[in-house]
Amino acid sequence: MKTHARVVVIGGGVVGAGTLYALAKKGWSDIVLVERNELTSGSTWHAAGLLPLFNMSYSVGKVHQYSVEQYENLEAETGQDVGLRQVSNIRMAQTQDRWDEFMYYAGIAETIGVEVNLLTPEQIKEIWPLCNTEGILGAIQHPRDGYVQPADLTQAYAKGARNGGAEIYRNTWVLSIEQKANDEWLVKTDKGDITCEHLVTATGNFVRQTGDMLGLDIPVIPVEHQYIVTEPIPEILERQKQGLPEMGVLRDADSAWYMREEAGGLILGPYENGAPCCYIDGPDDTAEYELFQEDLERLEPYIEACMERVPVFGEVGIKKVYNGAICYTPDGSPIIGPAWGKKNLWLNEGHSFGITAAGGAGWQLAEWIVEGEPTIDMMGVDPRRFGPYASRGYLKEKNEEAYRNVFTHHYPDEERGAARPLKQSPCHDRLKSLGAVFGSVYGWDRANWFAPEGYSVDPEKIGHPGIITNKNHPPIVEGEPVRELWSFRRSNYFEHVGNEVKNVTENAGLLDMTAFAKYKVTGTDAGEWLGSILANRIPKAIGRVGLCHLLTTQGGVRSEFTVYKISEGDYYLVGPGAFERHDWDYLNKLLPKDLDVKLDLITTQQGVLVLAGPRSRNILQKLTDTDLSNDNFKWLTGKFINVGFAQAHALRVNFVGELGWELHHPIEMQNTIFDLVMEAGAEFGIKPFGIRAMTAMAIEKSYRLIGRELSIEYSAYESGLDRFVHPNKGEFIGRDRLVERHAAGDNWKYVTLEVHGVTDVDARGSEAISANGNLVGRATSGGYGWRVEKSLALAMVKPEFGELGTELEIIILGDLYKATIIAESPFDGENARLRS
Repeated sequence: MKTHARVVVIGGGVVGAGTLYALAKKGWSDIVLVERNELTSGSTWHAAGLLPLFNMSYSVGKVHQYSVEQYENLEAETGQDVGLRQVSNIRMAQTQDRWDEFMYYAGIAETIGVEVNLLTPEQIKEIWPLCNTEGILGAIQHPRDGYVQPADLTQAYAKGARNGGAEIYRNTWVLSIEQKANDEWLVKTDKGDITCEHLVTATGNFVRQTGDMLGLDIPVIPVEHQYIVTEPIPEILERQKQGLPEMGVLRDADSAWYMREEAGGLILGPYENGAPCCYIDGPDDTAEYELFQEDLERLEPYIEACMERVPVFGEVGIKKVYNGAICYTPDGSPIIGPAWGKKNLWLNEGHSFGITAAGGAGWQLAEWIVEGEPTIDMMGVDPRRFGPYASRGYLKEKNEEAYRNVFTHHYPDEERGAARPLKQSPCHDRLKSLGAVFGSVYGWDRANWFAPEGYSVDPEKIGHPGIITNKNHPPIVEGEPVRELWSFRRSNYFEHVGNEVKNVTENAGLLDMTAFAKYKVTGTDAGEWLGSILANRIPKAIGRVGLCHLLTTQGGVRSEFTVYKISEGDYYLVGPGAFERHDWDYLNKLLPKDLDVKLDLITTQQGVLVLAGPRSRNILQKLTDTDLSNDNFKWLTGKFINVGFAQAHALRVNFVGELGWELHHPIEMQNTIFDLVMEAGAEFGIKPFGIRAMTAMAIEKSYRLIGRELSIEYSAYESGLDRFVHPNKGEFIGRDRLVERHAAGDNWKYVTLEVHGVTDVDARGSEAISANGNLVGRATSGGYGWRVEKSLALAMVKPEFGELGTELEIIILGDLYKATIIAESPFDGENARLRS
């Protein structure tokens, strides 16, 4: 057994083996894998082996796409049959909402290059003659979908990795893990110790013990998943006798189950309500090839629905019921990437669809480790998308919720209710009393929009009668009406968001943005350090505010911060709330050891209230003795002011394109400031507004968001950040590569589109954009611009299609709309209102 290696991978399931193989393919041979028992003995062995390409996450979609492409070639590369059967997949819809979901997904699929066919009920019947298609509107089909044999796939990875020089140690228990002072890792096993530069964990069901060894609360807890294998079915045996093709994987999304052929019979796998978390403290030491006692009573509604849809399923006996553990995270997507607070530690955990993800996860993790960056935007699976709030009790609630929602409609405005409210700003109850309908980000409840007093949804519009996955609204709270319906189209809150925009535009509005991530950077070298990592010039004058970006080494955009210089050596940074742990981790890992710089996370110490609108100066001037005139308090500056008898740093910036101030204040003063502002603003028509109104106004200003218009996949120049990037100011992260890429010619151009002919639906982001039938880009955001009275989309397109006035097409929920490129910031393009 080696005592030193460049990389140690812990875990011998398909995910760990796939990572080892990917590292070997990158040319790293000094790599080892340790597995406590035999390969696949955790959860890989009992997996059904399905390869679902359907996924609403861009990151996961790309990962799954790569996996399937790799599996098609793996036998040729390794000589090991992986049991790949690309029998296709049929995913059926019974409701218009479900069909809208499929059409929205089809746009995502087109932009990432996944083939999707649309099927009529008659075509479904041709492919799956044993299916009763009554009540089916249609289906989507992935021709390259199917299944693979998990154990064979794992062995192929192992063989390929060994061929590349890797070593695999089976029956080797990891006893403890330590990080040395030089950041190397010491992995202590029962067969000896291994020191390595990089450590990868792919420990599946044992992830809780892994986290304990590492001192991390990894946000993964498994959930029980059952599937049923039937005895042989005469009709299927007859089809086999006639040499007819396998019917493919059938998914009835509205009944929450999948089905495929198996040994002349069928496999039925429901995703049911009531499936419990398991291995909350991890399996015991003797766990190997472990299953739980089946619970068919929990599956009865799904079995009955299946018998109605596929009658032959009810005509044969049950051969075997498998009830095994599947790892889950709070949002159902895996965690792939660097661990927070630890150098050279990589997590490949939480895979609920591990067979489908293994190849792609290994591919991107190997790119990250070897090259220093992934090649696709991985934020949807980054381990740091969850924060310290995602601890044991939260995980139990959210992971069970994620499991039971695998087949529910994935509405773009969906806000799930488990483990909420968790984090609340002090003014939460005040907002609630004013009609706030809340959403959640990074554990924080935030007001999405405000319902008028007494407002409720027509009961006849609630749910989808007759199907299992029938929820189209937030969880019902006893004693409270349903006020929101989720949809892929303009929903019931559409007009109310418009009213909020109108009031901000004509009068003034107050928005709670306490969920912003907030940091302090102090020290005599604070400015120098910030200048060395951020692409924009750091504010030099006290009180100046700048928008600054942290780039990747390849010139893509990693993070965005508002930087406010409070005093010499004292800077206040504000970033997206959802990116708090991600950004905090990067900033900490970039901290210099030889400079006087101190970094503090102060999110929960500071509240933020945004006052915006043409009457905002009148309101705030009533409360402060600071002169708020344009001459004394210019745009993109900040001052420490009194707000009545309270205090705040007032920053003259906002994300809505109106005159206004962000009031950053001691969080314990929030309710005082809230009340004072609302009282002072009463005569000026002040009303609260929410995130959806803010977003609608931001789109009218062509403002960019991290994870949408700003991404590691697009260079800062491609995202149109020219005025925020200054290569001549001196060295900063990604500068040289950014300049090289720009000189060679950009691959993308950021544009704003007016979408024509829209009546009840707007772009949401991820829609395909074409010219003369050829794909030329993808929408990144979209919505209705209330101030310009136009449906808008923000997009990245090929540069040759990015000129003003260019006519393009955009597909929204399956329908083709004409779209024209218009000037950036269609509302108040000269920023006169911001500067007024």
